[in-house]
Amino acid sequence: LPLIGYLTFFCGLLHLLSDSGAISKFAKVLTPLFVKIFPDLPKGHAAYGFMTMNFAANFLGLDNAATPFGLKAMESMQEVNETKTRASNSQIMFLCLHAAGLTLIPTSIIGYRAAQNASNPADIMLPCIITSFVGTFAALVFVSIKQRINLLNLAVILFVAGVSGIIGFLLFYITRLNGSEKMHFTSNLSNAVLLAIIFLIILYSIFQEKVFKRNETNVFDSFVTGAKDGFTTGVRVLPYMIAMLVALSVFRNSGLMYLVMDGVSSVLNLFAVKREIIDAIPVALMRPFSAGGSRGFMLDAMKTYGPDSLTGQLACLFQGAAETTFYVVALYFGSVNIKETRYALGVMLLVDLVCVLTSIAVCTIYF
Repeated sequence: LPLIGYLTFFCGLLHLLSDSGAISKFAKVLTPLFVKIFPDLPKGHAAYGFMTMNFAANFLGLDNAATPFGLKAMESMQEVNETKTRASNSQIMFLCLHAAGLTLIPTSIIGYRAAQNASNPADIMLPCIITSFVGTFAALVFVSIKQRINLLNLAVILFVAGVSGIIGFLLFYITRLNGSEKMHFTSNLSNAVLLAIIFLIILYSIFQEKVFKRNETNVFDSFVTGAKDGFTTGVRVLPYMIAMLVALSVFRNSGLMYLVMDGVSSVLNLFAVKREIIDAIPVALMRPFSAGGSRGFMLDAMKTYGPDSLTGQLACLFQGAAETTFYVVALYFGSVNIKETRYALGVMLLVDLVCVLTSIAVCTIYF
């Protein structure tokens, strides 16, 4: 139900971007890159703009803002999907990249660590960035191999290099700050950027009033129309969410989830994996199924072993550098009534595994 509130507001803003012509301008700018990654989408398609806003929101840790942008991207791609009940290549590529969730500022994780009195709550930031970057790159490579997309071209290489440069610069700046300065910077940047995005959309729309008049509407009516669409989308995906949440609740409360965890722990013991790592594994196992469940395991790990222990830090990294895979599949594909998801779930779970292995390696080295 809170999701419907976010959808209503942000879909109203998205409608302003669409009616003002900003989305089409975004699409034209990003066409050289996106035609390489999404070859099935027409050049200059509106989905390019929506995807850009989604990736940017994820990058800044704005999960609530990212979801409406992502749903609009899926709906836009569905318009050119020839088989309406079957996921298109473009939709799978987008969803896998979204689920990988390249994140610069894991705001919520830093907040949880601060609440548990970690000595430096923001120390998880660098490992989280590295892990999510590796996961996103893995998703791009896996889907590209499946769809036979050639990534060795100038546009993609420049984009990866550019993102790496931005991350490197910000990391250089952040690592020069002390503990309290890091906390202040990371906790305020996301909120500042979100407010800036909202005000810029509104101001741009006001300055483009002539464009609205040509479309026989105005800024207020355009926002309300988009908000209505957002509410409708929220109501449409509600049955899919209920079904998925019930299934996950049965899986967890039946005890099957704990049997799986015990089995995994036994296997890891055979390979002489450190006990500190095994104690954090429940977060990694629960994360694809339930954000709330994995959050509970993360908080329990920090309370039991300490937020500055390897177990506590690794649990935070599992939580911050991965996505609730089954929830995402149900939400995004359900929003456009797609029944056949093809290989999307398999790739996303494989990316989750890559993130888990990367988290263990990074955490062991970094801490």
